[in-house]
Amino acid sequence: MPHSLILNLIPQSPIYPEFLTGRHYHALFLTLVSSVDKALGDYLHTSNTDKAFTLSPLQVLRNHQTHQHKNHHTLQFSHPRPIPPGTSCWWRISLLDDTLFSKLTSLWLNLNPKHPWHLGSADLFITSILGTPQSTQPWANACSYTQLYEKASDRHRLMTLSFATPVAFRQGGYDTVLPNRECLFNSLLSRWNKYSGIEFTNIPIESIYPSFCKIHTEVINNYDSKFIGCVGEINYRILGDVEPMAIKQMNTLANFALYAGVGRKTTMGMGMTRRLSINIESHE
Repeated sequence: MPHSLILNLIPQSPIYPEFLTGRHYHALFLTLVSSVDKALGDYLHTSNTDKAFTLSPLQVLRNHQTHQHKNHHTLQFSHPRPIPPGTSCWWRISLLDDTLFSKLTSLWLNLNPKHPWHLGSADLFITSILGTPQSTQPWANACSYTQLYEKASDRHRLMTLSFATPVAFRQGGYDTVLPNRECLFNSLLSRWNKYSGIEFTNIPIESIYPSFCKIHTEVINNYDSKFIGCVGEINYRILGDVEPMAIKQMNTLANFALYAGVGRKTTMGMGMTRRLSINIESHE
């Protein structure tokens, strides 16, 4: 069962830009895991396989946050200045399998808001964790794989996806920033088939066509080398004579993007993607 958890954080000392990087977010998550299961933390640290979690960059909560979510779907993925102590922040962790979630249950249940966690040289307090949908927080959610599939429409042919942090894909040994249908939906499909227990086969990805896009590239300098990715929105349409079951499977994958992310470095804050809620009927 996938979970998208929001951790609300307050730094007790300044968080400097050199510690607001994918590598440091990854290290903080492994510290959280190791605090309740050291063997699991060590395994996740050394494993090179596709990992059953994704992370977001740290987000500063602003007064106009609600307005921001309605009109501007990208997130903060770089911080040129330190985050001052006492600043309300949030951080998203998604977990793709029940084993990982159950291992961490004791951490969520026994959370001590006065226990300091470390992001670089900064101390952080985790004040609360959100795991269910919130009107002002579209990234918090939980839904079983069966429910994701059962709730997906078998007739809606429009899928609007928002790339909230830079997205890039590995293709033939090189990176590509363009979220074409093959890269995007094969990324979602491989993660769905690995973790859901509901395998999809023979999805007609060739029936998906981009009908509108508002995207641009961003360069992130806080990795070992520059990371270039795409942010923005794309409308994908399912065209032609496509079976209802195949439409249902493609809608399932679009909804699954909230938890799985797409492309490279999803365990370091990149590739955060979600389907936008729009009036689909008006496009049919």
